[in-house]
Amino acid sequence: MASLKSLLSGFLLLAGCAQALKFDLEAASSYHSNQRRCIRNFVNKDTLVVVTATLDGYKGDGMNVNMHISDSHGNEYGKAKDIAGEQRIVFTSHHDAAFDVCFENYLTGSKYVENPRRHVELDIDIGADAKDWSAIQATEKLKPLETDLRRIEELVGEVVGEMDYLRAREQKLRDTNESTNNRVKWFGMATTFLLIALWVWQIMYLRAYFRSKHLI
Repeated sequence: MASLKSLLSGFLLLAGCAQALKFDLEAASSYHSNQRRCIRNFVNKDTLVVVTATLDGYKGDGMNVNMHISDSHGNEYGKAKDIAGEQRIVFTSHHDAAFDVCFENYLTGSKYVENPRRHVELDIDIGADAKDWSAIQATEKLKPLETDLRRIEELVGEVVGEMDYLRAREQKLRDTNESTNNRVKWFGMATTFLLIALWVWQIMYLRAYFRSKHLI
């Protein structure tokens, strides 16, 4: 039992070893500068995503930070304006697609800012990592080992789903490649036959022309 717990703990540690992304967000002088910092991630369809951003500073410090989340299909999952401290956005994805978490930082001009930047700590939890397992354990009255097994089961399911998606995408690319090769082959054959026919026509035309001129 102890070895099983150790194995489960090690697996969960590897599964949740991703650390929050930390960076400094420089402030632009105006809203028209279109200066933004985006972080992209991929998510499968109908997957729970929790985006947590923690920023230093405070509202009214002369800077205005906005956060916007959208995917490559044009779906918008959340907008937060003039954020400071901890900001959390929870959504469920609509497609198998990449989504962007974008930040904008602008000077409001209300006061002088000596160091015009905000420090951002971004944490993105997807799928099983986004669930509150403590609440699930309390609601369903699960033992700690049962909770770990449930979480591992969902993590393995996500890996299997990701592999199935990659396999389907690979098959689609292979079919597209084969279709393109066939089209190129038939186009090449048609071009060759056309050139041969043109060559034969030129010979016949020149022969008829020289005969009409009594040159041959």
